[in-house]
Amino acid sequence: MPPTPTHPLATPIDAGEYRERRERLMAHPSAADVEASVWWGSHRVFYLSGFAFLPTERPLALLITRDDTSTLFVPRLEREHAEAYAHVDRVSTYPEYPDFRHPMHHLADLMRDLGVERSFGGDGDGYPKTMGYGGPPLSEASGATYTALEDTVESMMQVKSPAEITLVRESAHWAGRAQRLLQERTREGRRETEVEVEVEATATAELLDAYGDAYRPMAWGRNGPHAYYRGQIGSHSALPHSLNVNATFHAGDTLVNTAKCPMFGYMSELERTMFLGEPSVEQRHFFDHMRTLQDLAIDGCRAGRPCSSVDAAVRAYVAEHGLTPLWRHHTGHNIGIRYHEGPFLDVGDHTLMEPGMLFTVEPGLYVEGLGGFRHSDTIVVTSGEPEFLTSYPRDIERLTIPLA
Repeated sequence: MPPTPTHPLATPIDAGEYRERRERLMAHPSAADVEASVWWGSHRVFYLSGFAFLPTERPLALLITRDDTSTLFVPRLEREHAEAYAHVDRVSTYPEYPDFRHPMHHLADLMRDLGVERSFGGDGDGYPKTMGYGGPPLSEASGATYTALEDTVESMMQVKSPAEITLVRESAHWAGRAQRLLQERTREGRRETEVEVEVEATATAELLDAYGDAYRPMAWGRNGPHAYYRGQIGSHSALPHSLNVNATFHAGDTLVNTAKCPMFGYMSELERTMFLGEPSVEQRHFFDHMRTLQDLAIDGCRAGRPCSSVDAAVRAYVAEHGLTPLWRHHTGHNIGIRYHEGPFLDVGDHTLMEPGMLFTVEPGLYVEGLGGFRHSDTIVVTSGEPEFLTSYPRDIERLTIPLA
């Protein structure tokens, strides 16, 4: 039988935490001069209301007034969806887009009904140009002055609450299960696509056995545990952001893969470098350097230190050992609702790390003709040593796939 969680099953963020986020947002000094805030970005709307949706050409916005009255403004087709799942005070609808009257004018009427006439803030002066949308700025439709506040919410999102960390930890648990299945089913002569499909189906069935009707991915894209190679097989693994090439596995291949699982809107990242058959001396050489780099970077993720210091230590090691031509990208990034969030483990990001920040730690080396070498683990910054949320083996012995 497959392993099942020995810990309590995770649950979604509750309504109280969403309300607390909105209150904290509107109490922030940057919002002092606005009567309300209006949010368009799907991930920010989710962060402030728990409503997960697919953005289309039809505008959808979250409006929060100074007294923390929250209204989700949606097209008619989303009304029942919003009423069932959004943690807000009310849902307001407009007929359709483009329709006889533009949605921005309906939203301007709603703002006036709520006493918002002078000023508003948010993450844009109107809905973004999505799927062919076009329309006037909200400031033009309403006559109110706009103030940019997206940096405030982005800053709030950087430090995760205990409830958020619990969801990322559970995501990591199921990503690890998908990773195990991927490693077990990868064999010489098979194709990456057939293995990935099997893994996703099996891991998702196991998750549903554990959660039943309670599970919700609340994310965009795949809806359960999955692990995939993205074409990073053999020499093609030297392309950090490759796409699936329907490759066939061959003896001696360097393999790089990613494993994920959306968990009530939150994500983790698990990546491993594996070998099909006994690794060569050259493969072991670069694997060992990669492991040293990752250990160095993880140990550097400490509260009070700048994010730049982690990447600087990695780059110094790379330069010292003559590996600079094999370097391609920064050391990592925050993660949570979005797969990539700030701050970044990069020499250009001097944000001080704080307890509760999550990071993927993934320094890589890429050798043309041989392959890529990259592990990624999701860790949380604490008041002491960084804590792993992912837990899959990292040593070369347990990541070598035997030939049949």
